[in-house]
Order: sequence, then structure tokens, then C-alpha cells
Amino acid sequence: MSRVIALCFLLLAAVLGVLHLDTRPAWAPFADSLATVVEEAVEEEPSLSTSSPKQAASKPVNKLSTKPIIEPSIAKPHATWLPDTGAPSVHAGSLIDLKDGGIRAFWFAGSREGARDVVINSAVFDPKAGLWTAATVVIDRVGAEKGLARYIAKLGNPVPSRMADGRLQLFFVTVSIGGWAGSSISSMISDDEGLTWSQPQRLISSPLLNISTLVKSPALQFSDGRLGLPAYHEWIGRFGEFLRVDGAQVIDKRRMSSGRGAIQPVIFTNGPQDAAAYFRQARSSGLPKVIPASLTNDAGQSWQVSQDLAIANPNAAVAGLTLKSGIRLLALNNIEVGRARLVLLMKQPQSDQWQIVQILEDDEALPNDQRKEYSYPYLISGDGSDAHLVYTWDRKKIRHVHYSSAWLKREYQQLSASPIQTPDANTKGVKP
Repeated sequence: MSRVIALCFLLLAAVLGVLHLDTRPAWAPFADSLATVVEEAVEEEPSLSTSSPKQAASKPVNKLSTKPIIEPSIAKPHATWLPDTGAPSVHAGSLIDLKDGGIRAFWFAGSREGARDVVINSAVFDPKAGLWTAATVVIDRVGAEKGLARYIAKLGNPVPSRMADGRLQLFFVTVSIGGWAGSSISSMISDDEGLTWSQPQRLISSPLLNISTLVKSPALQFSDGRLGLPAYHEWIGRFGEFLRVDGAQVIDKRRMSSGRGAIQPVIFTNGPQDAAAYFRQARSSGLPKVIPASLTNDAGQSWQVSQDLAIANPNAAVAGLTLKSGIRLLALNNIEVGRARLVLLMKQPQSDQWQIVQILEDDEALPNDQRKEYSYPYLISGDGSDAHLVYTWDRKKIRHVHYSSAWLKREYQQLSASPIQTPDANTKGVKP
């Protein structure tokens, strides 16, 4: 009976959504489409241009220079820890670049995930000094209750973005009743790069119950200045959703995947209208433990389920980034069970093949009771040519790794000079 009632609620919500569809603003193209020229990373191939994944698959892979590259002066990626606040449990790190060149991080911390004492913290990284500031509390459960004028049981998953007018907007998950399936998204705005924040406002993503909407991955901008926010649903079904957001208002919502097996989408734009989304797989036993994918060719208005990306995924989050050169990065757990292995992969602009460039963590050889959890990666670039990665380290710390543009360029050149191999589901040994 409860399932019948739930289905009736969903049907009513869908009807209400259709009735309001014609009053919503027209969709705009993506603003941050893939770069049209691969600049510094592929100086030997100045004629490379963009193409959709389907077009790229039909073209031969470019044969780049195979001359040996020796650059011993290039430093290894710089690894640090986000500030320790004394909390026993931390999770869900995220990043955004600041106007002065710094990087601001967000994460939640408390006695355990979902506890009433969980707060959302923030700190700033100075790339020149290689140091983090002390952590500050952005919002706690009591502050969220006061600002939202509703009971809040727990907080989670902070995701920062930059609005068209230059202000920062922080999306985060709140739960008033039940578990994460009862979530909704709230947001706050900062006029001073995250030093202070407005009162939170709840995003209304459904005209009925407005529950079971969560966020994990970075937003992208449309050409009209609005944000496209990848989100996901966990009540009854488990699927990705794409929210069109104007300030604190959701003006449209489109489904990105189907069923119960694809959540936490991360989006790669391929042009003003084209984009690909990769998901954390949450499939039932017996179904492929690889990465589900969807495509859009109308700037996110509709999404079509695509062929899986043949890289193992153990029901764990995926992070993605496109550099201004067109080079793409993925950070993920490339195993089918557990989160004991975390890797960084790179892909040439016109290739469909991902290759490992760094094994960040690997406890697979250890007994099960000695393996740690390495999870929830999040990738951004500070200047378009470097990369910053954060991920959860055993639920006790948040690890930060900075990849310089020189290191990424060298890895790209070495990758380009290596034979392309077809990855198996585990993507182990893809790059010698």
C-alpha cells in the first residue's frame, strides 16, 4: 500500500511539472564548452579540433610525437591534508578557485556521517606557499534550522559554484526526516569569496514533497548565466537529475538516467549543445559494475542512456575535469568491490581510451580488515592548465593533491607516445 501511495505522489508531481513547463525560460546553450584547440599540451598537433564522442570514435587516433621526453626538473604532485578540526569523521570534500588565485575547500565533519553534530567546514589553500589556512565553520545544523525555519536532522555534501555575477554559491544537502533518501538541497551566497554567507534558502526541485534530491558534483554554466546542477534522486528510484538553477530557484529539472543504478552524475561538455555524463553505479548484484553513461545533444533538455564506460566502479563517486587544452581527467575507484584503490586517469582529446597516470592509493593486496577507504574524489582546475584533487582518506582526513601544468603536460606527452590499449573493466595496467 505504501508503494502505491508513493507512486501516486510521483504521478501527481509529474503532472504538475508538465503543467508548468511552458512558463519556464527557454533553454540556453552550455557556456563552458570543450576547448577548440589543444594548446600547450600538444604543440606537435596544432590542427586538432573538437568533436563529439561519437565523431571522435569514428576518427583514427592521432599519432603524436614519440621522441623521448626527459624533464627531471618537474616536481611530483604536491600532496597536503585539509586542516584537522579534531572531528573523528570527515567526508565529501569539494573545491572552487578564488579570484586571488587561492583554492577554497569545503567538507563536512562530525562524530560520524549523518550525526547531529556534523558541520560544514571551509579552508583556503595558497598555491604559492603550498599551505592551508585554519578551518572555519560555514554552517551547522542549528544554523541551518534557523535560516531555513524548519527542523534539520543532518547536513552533507557541500558543492560550491560561481554565479554569473561573480559571487560564490554553496549548495549543500539537508535532511529533515529519514535518511539520505529524504534529502533536499539548500544554498547560500557569498559576496566576499566565502568569508561570510547569506542565510540558507531551500531549493524547490519538486512541486509536491520536494524530497530525495541530493548534490555531489560541480555545476556548469549556461550561456545565459544560469547554472546547470547535476543532482540525483534516491527515493524509490536511484537516478541522476539535471537542475537548471537561477539563484536559489530551480526553474527546470530533467532526468538523466533511469532505474535504480546510476547516481551522482559528473558532466563533461563537448560543445554548446553536447555533453556526456558519467555516474556512480548503484546497480543490484549480477549487473555490470562499470560506469553508467548518458548523453545530451540539446544542452541538457533531454538525456539518452549510452553505452557504459568499461571501467570498474564499486558503487563509489567519480570525479571529472576538462583542462583548457581539452585533456580530460577522471579520478575514481577502479575496482568492483570496496574503495581500497583510487586512481587518476587521463584521456587524449580525440580518443575514447582512458589511461592511468597515477595510482593514488592501493590497499588491494592487504587483508580486508587492514584496507582503508579512499573515496569521494573531486576535481577542479585553478587556471585551466593545472588540477586540484581532494578525496576522503579512511573517513579520518581529506587528502589534497595539486598537479602542476608542467606535470600534466609531461604525463600527457608520455601517454601520447605510449601504445593505446583497450581497458578491461578494472583498467589495471592500462598505462605501463
